[in-house]
Amino acid sequence: MKFTLSWLKQHLDTDASLTEILDAMTMAGLEVEGIENPSEKLAAFSVAKCLEAEKHPNADRLRVCKVDTKDGVKQIVCGAPNARAGIWVVYAPVGAYVPGIDVTLKKAKIRDVESMGMMCSAREMECGDDHDGIIELAGEDWQIGGDAAAALGLNDPVIDFEVTPNRPDWLGVRGIARDLAAAGLGTLKPDAFAAINGGFDCPVKVELDAPDVCSAFAGRVVRGVKNGPSPEWLQKQLIAIGLRPINALVDITNFLSYDRARPLHVYDLAKLSGTMRARMGKGEVFEALDGKEYTAADGMCVIADEARVLGFGGVIGGTYSGCTEDTTDVFIESAYFDPKTTRATGRATGIESDAKYRFERGVDPAAIAAGLEAAAALVLEFCAGEASHIAMAGVPPVFERIIEFPLSEVNRLTGLELETGEIAKILTALGFGGDMSASGKDAVWPVSVPSWRGDAHGKADLVEEIARIHGFDKLPCTSLRRAPGAVKPLATPLQNRARRARRALANGGYLDAVTWSFCAREDAVLFGGGDAQLVLANPISSELDCMRPSALVHLIRAAQRNADRGIADMALMEIGPVYLGDGPRDQRLSLAAIVRSNPMRQWTGNRALDVFDVKADALMALEAMGAPVGNLQANPQTNAYWHPGRSGALRLGPKVLAEFGEIHPGVLAKLGVDGPLLGFELWLDAVPAPRASASRSKGALAKSDLLPLSRDFAFVVDAGLPAETLVRAAKGADKALIKAVNLFDVYAGKGVEEGKKSLAIEVQIQPREATLNDAQIEALSKAIIAKVEKATGGVLRG
Repeated sequence: MKFTLSWLKQHLDTDASLTEILDAMTMAGLEVEGIENPSEKLAAFSVAKCLEAEKHPNADRLRVCKVDTKDGVKQIVCGAPNARAGIWVVYAPVGAYVPGIDVTLKKAKIRDVESMGMMCSAREMECGDDHDGIIELAGEDWQIGGDAAAALGLNDPVIDFEVTPNRPDWLGVRGIARDLAAAGLGTLKPDAFAAINGGFDCPVKVELDAPDVCSAFAGRVVRGVKNGPSPEWLQKQLIAIGLRPINALVDITNFLSYDRARPLHVYDLAKLSGTMRARMGKGEVFEALDGKEYTAADGMCVIADEARVLGFGGVIGGTYSGCTEDTTDVFIESAYFDPKTTRATGRATGIESDAKYRFERGVDPAAIAAGLEAAAALVLEFCAGEASHIAMAGVPPVFERIIEFPLSEVNRLTGLELETGEIAKILTALGFGGDMSASGKDAVWPVSVPSWRGDAHGKADLVEEIARIHGFDKLPCTSLRRAPGAVKPLATPLQNRARRARRALANGGYLDAVTWSFCAREDAVLFGGGDAQLVLANPISSELDCMRPSALVHLIRAAQRNADRGIADMALMEIGPVYLGDGPRDQRLSLAAIVRSNPMRQWTGNRALDVFDVKADALMALEAMGAPVGNLQANPQTNAYWHPGRSGALRLGPKVLAEFGEIHPGVLAKLGVDGPLLGFELWLDAVPAPRASASRSKGALAKSDLLPLSRDFAFVVDAGLPAETLVRAAKGADKALIKAVNLFDVYAGKGVEEGKKSLAIEVQIQPREATLNDAQIEALSKAIIAKVEKATGGVLRG
């Protein structure tokens, strides 16, 4: 939500500075996101005076002007028809960036005549659409070199803040001013709009065919209007917040949406046929104000006359009944549309509009007539004419809520000691009513909630409002008493595992990502999910409508987005939940990683990463979590989204701790992602808790000062035998002495029987209590050979 400082002061009588206003907004819960100061963007522009304007010697439509500027008298070639001697202009020097045409000025020759800068038009300064002539500053009270932004009234700061979903009244500047006035920053000015006495009955009949989605539909006619540009002050307000002025009638409705959080719509009366009604769609097609065609499906509220659909109620109007400069009679609509239906229509059509944004959050149901009064007052002021009486169909939702409010709740919930008068002052300033005369700790007030505060339901809400306006910074601070006994660890074992795994992978070059826990259903299907029970009933986006079955989904898409931007060699990881069903045990904690290997070319040669690299990274993460990696078994059976033959699973008995490998090319093709991509996914809740540390007195686990030694062995085994079977067998020959077993060679060919292969291993031996003699080493070697031959059926290679 954006508004200007001067706009706020139309409702708030205050002498507070911009800084004080921003501080007050923050303390009152209005989270300021940014400040835009147009004068900073226009700092290079200044006031100047055109001294001469002579005809260009080589062009009939150009003039060579002498302009008195802050930099001295400059020669500027200008093509504006109103360029003449004696006028005050806006000067842009060489080097200035002109925002309206997205150009940085350079010294130039135009038809052989040197030009040193520019005299600017309204469009070039982004303060209007006029580009036929340069800006002429009225009057003579200007200084050479003066601030152009101030001269044009473009020095009004724009405040941008985040509106919380429970406060739709903050979508109007008056609602913001009300809260700031309650916070003591000034006084809320009286409402500027008085009721308009209609001069005739409304000639347009209004009806409701769908009261469940539009409970009240009101309108009034203003005839004899003269449509044209809106006043300069109104255009500046709209431009400042990013809206384009169109004409007075349209600008009025846009203004009131932001000024009063009251969306309205205005129709050209000459284009309407018969009764205006709010009803459900019947499959009609119409062109909306965004230039697109939409189908009014069943379940969507529309505004229609006897001939056609004129727009989606509460979302967007149609082009057919729009107002132009030729419009002389108008029908102004003010209604209350159901928030859920409005939101559903917007989601189904993909339309985002200011009206939809407000109606889906809930507008003030009591402001239907007030909105028409304000609109009619502005139409009569800007466009003249005569207003009718208001025609109303239906009844606005009745908002009557009384909260029995014990004053003792303020101290009980906040610790604040506030006088009764201060509490009443805060609530009254915020619009709450009721009898607040009773005093004393046991007093209970019947507080009535204003119609625009549908978020206030109980006494705790009133306490929050009082504390918010009084100041959260004034709440008394008291340290919590320390619980007796030793401080228990705050992190769970699962959280500690995640932290250690994340740190290990980060040290390995992985970047930590945070993505959505939901994805598109078609993506979920590719990864074994997409069941109906995991589809969201109210997704935040049509592309995020299903709970994700794997954390790989978004990492794969993120890798492609980075590749599209030239970052083709990267590694991403994420730790987050995945959903295999809707049961309490179906949510698991996943650690997923994706690697795209595109190494830089080296004179020594390149080696792209392969499946064994990501397997090693998966083992590194598991080892960091305390998993018994020495006992894990690799298995080729994986989920269907892995490339068969280039993937595997790491198992501990029947449990699958991780899957790794290359993503299936068919999956990547359906996702529109370039391959190949490598990755792994492991499940933290499947990793067993590490055993308690053994005593240092146990020599098998104690560090040894003795020098290690190694022995090499080569075995001839069946060609289909997994190397891991041989390695595990060798390790099991003597777990106390054998520190590690590494496979360093695989050979098949001459000298090895067909159907066989040779696997060569290095066995690292670590003596514990004493140096091993030759007999002990020989005995250990025989044990290794016997263990391997028994487990694999292989023989020692001669």
